[in-house]
Amino acid sequence: MSFQAYLDAAEDKTGRTPRQLVDEAIAKGYDAPAVKATTIVEWLRDDYGLGRGHAMAIVHVIKKGPKIPGKHVGGTGAHRDASDTLWLDGKAARGSQA
Repeated sequence: MSFQAYLDAAEDKTGRTPRQLVDEAIAKGYDAPAVKATTIVEWLRDDYGLGRGHAMAIVHVIKKGPKIPGKHVGGTGAHRDASDTLWLDGKAARGSQA
């Protein structure tokens, strides 16, 4: 599953776009360098029912922004993405950008 597919599935599960989840995390102070991924994963699990894999995709965006390493772009692996920049504004809005 690609990073983007994890974010899309998290949106399906929570009803919130990745950007909304990131904004909420920032409001809670979870973007601070000292905040561990475990804290964020527990919040996403407890408040939204997300599993670890989906939560870790959100953690990545909270901590590192929407860019992903080039090794995940293109190719034939199961975790490949079409772009090195993740779409955070929801699946419906991405469709209008195509």
